[in-house]
Amino acid sequence: MTLRRQVQFWLISLVVLCLFLYVFSSVLLPFVAGMAVAYLLDPVCDRLEKLGMGRMWATLTILFAFVLILVMFFILLLPLLGNQLALFLEKFPELIRKLQALLSDNFPADLASVAGINAEDLQSSMSNFIGQGASFVGKLAQSLWSGGQALLSILSLFVITPVVAFYLLLDWDRMVARIDSWLPRDHLAEIRGLAKEMDQAVAGFVRGQVSVCLILGSFYAVSLALIGLNFGLLIGMVAGLVSFIPFVGAGLGLVLSIGVALVQFWPEWPWIIAVAAIFGVGQFLEGNILQPKLVGESTGLHPVTLMFALFAFGYLFGFVGMLIAVPAAAMIGVLARFALKQYLASPVYQGTDHPVSGQEEQVSE
Repeated sequence: MTLRRQVQFWLISLVVLCLFLYVFSSVLLPFVAGMAVAYLLDPVCDRLEKLGMGRMWATLTILFAFVLILVMFFILLLPLLGNQLALFLEKFPELIRKLQALLSDNFPADLASVAGINAEDLQSSMSNFIGQGASFVGKLAQSLWSGGQALLSILSLFVITPVVAFYLLLDWDRMVARIDSWLPRDHLAEIRGLAKEMDQAVAGFVRGQVSVCLILGSFYAVSLALIGLNFGLLIGMVAGLVSFIPFVGAGLGLVLSIGVALVQFWPEWPWIIAVAAIFGVGQFLEGNILQPKLVGESTGLHPVTLMFALFAFGYLFGFVGMLIAVPAAAMIGVLARFALKQYLASPVYQGTDHPVSGQEEQVSE
């Protein structure tokens, strides 16, 4: 097969895959979730197999423990979070009105006059800005709540997802071997190398980032609840779980927490400073301990690239797109680095009359 035919074949395959995801995105969620669970738990299953347990019993043991933890979460924690979310959405307009009044009454007019701005105009602009931001956050929260209800539906969570995860986990090694047998024989070594690099990138990020999100969510939630912040448990968990998007989780949690703290604690500044300090400590832990130790540079993706992938895949394929955004971006990154390496070694880059010197090759790498 010529190079042109190969490129056409893989481009057509990519288009078919994208169309498949687009058409069936509304029903793929439990299957994608089951695949993610199987992928995350496969190393544990392999470890149990090495200890002498059969694949069937290892799969049943792991999934039973996973579902048990999930059920305990739903029984113990989810009702509390759901009540806090419902109350937060109910009280949100009142919180915004109190925050606007607080800023209007306490904003230093002298500072506005020094800056050459009319204090009333500035306060009005601030109120409008807060109102627009509140409207956006309210719509986003309601959207996430309705999406979360769909995500946590009994059918997809307790029936389809565990069944899909069970069969995939049971047959994981056989499926990998079967796919390996379909690979083009002429490029077997290269494809295996790329697949191994992709697996390391995806596994390192997903397993590490899940740990980071859970640790940060627990830290924020417990810390905010201990200082008595209203909705602290909910805000902390949301901030931790959204922290897989660089700076977004902590930023969202800080803004919401400071807004609630101003309404609740004003004028007691120590409590407001304590709320800000919690997120400062969380960012220090994430940037200096959790991310380097648990995630590292596994994906090789710049934070801006990661955020673009999340927004792009989310826009194209909805919530399912956001689930597959990071793995897909990591795989695309591996392929892009491979393509760049091939380009730098090709006559297109080097030319026929001016071969690349050793120093230039080293700089390129």
